[in-house]
Amino acid sequence: MLAILAIAQKDLRILFRLRSGIFFTFLWPLLVAILFGVMFSGPGEGTAKTRIAVVDEDNTDGSRDFIARLEKGGAFDIVRTGRENAALLVRQGKRSAAVVFLRGFGQASQRVFYGEPPKVELWMDPSRKAESAMLEGLLFKQAAEGMQKILSDPSASGDAVQKALKDLKAVPESSEMAGVGQFLGELSRFLETRRSVQGGTAQASWQPLAIESKPVTVEQTGPRNAFDITFPQGILWGIIGCVMTFGIGIVSERTQGTMVRLQISPITRRQLLAGKALACFSAIALVQAGLFLVGRIFFKVHPSSWWLLALAAVSAGVCFVGIMMLTAVLGKTEQAAAGAGWAIMMPLTMLGGGMIPLFLLPSWMATIGNISPMKWAILAFEGAIWRAFSLQEMLLPCGILVFVGIVCFSVGTRAFRSV
Repeated sequence: MLAILAIAQKDLRILFRLRSGIFFTFLWPLLVAILFGVMFSGPGEGTAKTRIAVVDEDNTDGSRDFIARLEKGGAFDIVRTGRENAALLVRQGKRSAAVVFLRGFGQASQRVFYGEPPKVELWMDPSRKAESAMLEGLLFKQAAEGMQKILSDPSASGDAVQKALKDLKAVPESSEMAGVGQFLGELSRFLETRRSVQGGTAQASWQPLAIESKPVTVEQTGPRNAFDITFPQGILWGIIGCVMTFGIGIVSERTQGTMVRLQISPITRRQLLAGKALACFSAIALVQAGLFLVGRIFFKVHPSSWWLLALAAVSAGVCFVGIMMLTAVLGKTEQAAAGAGWAIMMPLTMLGGGMIPLFLLPSWMATIGNISPMKWAILAFEGAIWRAFSLQEMLLPCGILVFVGIVCFSVGTRAFRSV
């Protein structure tokens, strides 16, 4: 046992002395997990704000109140500026649109029941019709909230009605204006009646719908964030780095005569290969533990079961130690072994979800990917992280990984004797 530990310790020291080995084994997988996680995450948590420029040419209480509601609503990232600069910002793509509040906006916003409505100009790229419709909808929403604010306040509603009646006296008589005047008169008497009945405290008399919100906890059935998907991929790339580093290391020792000198020492071939397998398994375990720790602390990667995650990690380690031993006999030189190893690893990684998440693969590719141990490794990690696999469900991917590892290790050690 001491001989096996000595060989493993020697190989691990060599690994940590190689800068390229450290980078591709530890740092590169972390970069893959973080960069792809950031890209898949989109603009961030929640809904991204629409960046617009606002020009207030009216500069009244009505326009300022409307703009304040836009800012408070949370749907817009607003910068206030002049007309010329607003157009420039839109042309340069620094703002999605510009909203210009024309003179008379505040006065028109007080005329709830008659006359011209308040007007704004919306400037944006005419090719972005979908975004234009969305912006118009958001502006209408804020305008409706402003109207509801007036109608829900009995005092403000009464003032608006009285002002409308006063303005109508200055308008030439017509059948249309007579009808408006009759409506406003009846509405004024209705508001006065409600104020007298409720002691002047009537509220929300124009509220069209009463909604009582009750929270319902949504069952989590998918990944909580993009990093739940990308960290298993990053771990897989770290494991592949360990496999190639140790596999080519064995070839290098064989071509340089180091293997012959080790075999002359009082160490059996079995102890020698066991030591190298232990070193590779230890490096794989360090990669997995390090990446899971980073994901847990900084990127909210929370396994559904730590025990199942440990089972997946051990199974993946056994599998890829066997693949490492098989890689070591694919060629008689470092270049031949590396070329053959990557020629096998890359297609299996693509089919196994190492580049594209498993649930995004076409059905035919997902079916073919069953031959790839990479797929079963990622499935085991995902099962313990966000798929919420039971122990029974974990047995299939973990069993396949262990089986592949034993077969590859047996074939590799047998072929090693004849090399």
